[in-house]
Amino acid sequence: MKIKIVNLKKGKNCKIIEPVNIYGATLGDNVFIGPFVEIQKNVYIKSNTRIQSHSFICEKVKIGRDCFIGHGVMFINDDFKNNKINKIFKQTDISNNVLIGSNTTILPVKICSKVIIGAGSVVTKNISKSGVYAGNPAKFIRKFK
Repeated sequence: MKIKIVNLKKGKNCKIIEPVNIYGATLGDNVFIGPFVEIQKNVYIKSNTRIQSHSFICEKVKIGRDCFIGHGVMFINDDFKNNKINKIFKQTDISNNVLIGSNTTILPVKICSKVIIGAGSVVTKNISKSGVYAGNPAKFIRKFK
């Protein structure tokens, strides 16, 4: 397997476990990237965030500080409406202190700070209230204790 890291801007103390594919992304300080991760161009990952193995982070995703992205998380930036694929990629914004469980799918949305998303969820709409979310589609479960 050929490893490809191109035009990566990274902060201090980043750890990248190969094999990975990273194209034109920006990483803050102390970011961890697990093996078999692909990160496309115009992705910004802020400091102290951890991306677990087998995750896919597509173009135009921003991930805040102190986040955790579980194994096999899939970010999607395209849009399918009226039986057509929108050829303009959409933005996804993940704020600070967001934990996303393994095998979750994130459509082009905004997620506020202090959110936990349960494993296997599908996030189809913006999340503007802190708390725990889960399901397909992901729904608010409870506030933090």
